[in-house]
Amino acid sequence: MNDHRISKNGSTGGLTRRQFGTAAASVALSAGALATFGRAPAFAQGAALKVGVLLPRSGLLAQAGQACQRGAEIAPAILGELGYKVEILSADTESNVDVARSRAEKLINDGANVIVGAFDSGQTAAAAQVCEQRGVPLVMNIAAADRLTEQGYKTVFRNFPTSTMLVTNGLALMKDLFAASGVTPKTAVFLHANDTFGMAQKQAMDALFPKLDMPFGIVDSISYDPKAQDLAVEVAKAKATGAELAIVTTRANDAIMLVREMVKQRWEPKGIVSPGSPGLYDEQFYKVLGKYADYAITNLPWYDPKAELTKRVEAAFKKQYPNDRFEGYAFNVAFTLEAILVAADAFKRAGTAEPATLLEALRQTNLKDKMMVGPAITFDEKGQNTQLVSACLQNRNLRPTVVLPKGSAEMEPVFPMPGWGKRA
Repeated sequence: MNDHRISKNGSTGGLTRRQFGTAAASVALSAGALATFGRAPAFAQGAALKVGVLLPRSGLLAQAGQACQRGAEIAPAILGELGYKVEILSADTESNVDVARSRAEKLINDGANVIVGAFDSGQTAAAAQVCEQRGVPLVMNIAAADRLTEQGYKTVFRNFPTSTMLVTNGLALMKDLFAASGVTPKTAVFLHANDTFGMAQKQAMDALFPKLDMPFGIVDSISYDPKAQDLAVEVAKAKATGAELAIVTTRANDAIMLVREMVKQRWEPKGIVSPGSPGLYDEQFYKVLGKYADYAITNLPWYDPKAELTKRVEAAFKKQYPNDRFEGYAFNVAFTLEAILVAADAFKRAGTAEPATLLEALRQTNLKDKMMVGPAITFDEKGQNTQLVSACLQNRNLRPTVVLPKGSAEMEPVFPMPGWGKRA
């Protein structure tokens, strides 16, 4: 696999940033402009699609970025078996927006026909600006901020729910959880990171909660810096509210800090539930917290264990990473591999990597053979797949386990969760 390393001064390896900005400003994104500016390299018959995979493989979001990277690493062989030819060019954003921008530019300059990434909404937004300027498609693997497909961009495609979709589906599943368990909390507190993703979820929660007739009230919303060394103050504040339910928007590092502090302060709400964020189901969460990781709940899209592609991906993952559990990486692996599949499928139908033709093929996507639960992958006029559905996952025996909807459930949900001192 190629791994493009770029100096931290943001050099594009060709134009300076000022020169590039001047050139980009003079070019319209018409079909004619796409044919003359930002053109993909000359395409030879039978050549592979060059996919630039942009992920935060170091820095704050390294754990998630490295998990996503595994999906990119096993993709060429799996997709090759299905008749697709792809070559992966990889770049590390270092969990930094400015680095994400410069490395998206470098990937395109180095021959990438399409960019896939970038897990984090802020870094994805930076890559989207570059791709729109260059006329190169961006297929998002994971990034939920609504604005990413609300900018009027013509080159972005997202096979991942928006924050509005995640919160809507996540809150609806909470009602199902309470109905299944026969226990309904009266109050909740919302804890969320203050980064792009966390604030997008907060905005979605503020807008949607009053409309969804939820059986509990939110007594407080508490934000925190995901780069903080601990969350003692925030957990103490949440505990003091007396809320019966903790609703959280996290990633792995802050999810670990949050639960550690809850155990330390002996705060035992009836449940910890995320309406669609990573962290609670990541492998690192299980490894670090052990028994304290169990019973947390995440409502989000999940892979179909019966799908043919899932079986191929799981087999390939276990072969390449025999010491790691597929379930702990599956979400990040699946959405990254599906993003590459979306690009490869469009390329195969287009018969060329020429940007305007490839973009039109992406708009016509109707991909039924995939991993994630739900109908075929299609995109609306904004480039958003609006057909994604969520499942209710509960950590059981240190693995993410589907507990709702009932027809897909592997186990019955447990709610309220057992206290910290009552875990085996």
